[in-house]
Amino acid sequence: MAIYNLSGSNTDAFTLLGIPGLEQYHIWISIPFCFIYLVAIVGNSMLLYLIVVEHSLHAPMFVFLSMLAMTDLILSTTCVPKTLTILWFGPQKISFPGCLTQLFFLHYSFVLDSAILLAMAFDRYVAICLPLRYTTILTPRTIVKTAVGISFRSFCVIVPCVFLVNRLPFCRTHIIPHTYCEHIGVARLACADIAINIWYGFCVPIMTVIIDVILIAVSYTLILCAIFHLPSRDARKKALRTCGSHVCVILMFYIPAFFSILAHRFGQNVSHTFHIMFANLYVIIPPALNPIVYGVKTKQIQDKVILLLFPKGSQ
Repeated sequence: MAIYNLSGSNTDAFTLLGIPGLEQYHIWISIPFCFIYLVAIVGNSMLLYLIVVEHSLHAPMFVFLSMLAMTDLILSTTCVPKTLTILWFGPQKISFPGCLTQLFFLHYSFVLDSAILLAMAFDRYVAICLPLRYTTILTPRTIVKTAVGISFRSFCVIVPCVFLVNRLPFCRTHIIPHTYCEHIGVARLACADIAINIWYGFCVPIMTVIIDVILIAVSYTLILCAIFHLPSRDARKKALRTCGSHVCVILMFYIPAFFSILAHRFGQNVSHTFHIMFANLYVIIPPALNPIVYGVKTKQIQDKVILLLFPKGSQ
């Protein structure tokens, strides 16, 4: 059933329906969602704690990793608690300001994640290709400037989306067949021309991310060239191991992201239920897997986690 509002006011609340077509399975879907969300919260919180308290983890790579963990916490917490409420108790209302806030932090954290991965790729490039200049290039001042710069860039890219949605009149349905508010999904409910929303929402953030991908690819091309020119096989293995966790995180972030974007844009034959389900998995699985990947593949973090969890056995 559709609920229509003819007032044209943006003060009315929206109703989030959940996952259309799977309403009878909402309770069962909520079980793995809740578990994965708890893994994301515990894993990223533990990672942040270790990086803050352990002086040996205050290197630039781990500073960027702490930014990634914080951004993943923002991404998952922006969407998952509301999603779980819908899965447990049925369709939920969300105020228009609340919807705009959720929309902003969802897209902001996505673009910021991409920028952080680019910063981490640059860190690996300097560490492997310019090792003797590492401490002079990646100084604390440079790290702070980089963190502020990529955060500000992400803000500038996404904040226009909020204003583009805020200007729209919503005089038809206020029902959103989704578990959270996202830019184009909300804009399509408006009774006005949304061409600028579609143009900006698809082109500007996506082109920003594509530029990040190109620069990451260039960085790793140079890194691989430098690695295979190393004289020692052990040195090559060690260099590849230091990049392994970052490459895994890059693949986990970009492959599902571009698959979702292309399926949403060109996959007219893909069911709406699949789109919504995949979108929910995307905001919860990478934040849960990232700390696990770094914990398994980064020896410094692995050692600190073992020391934290088993203090007696590690002595």
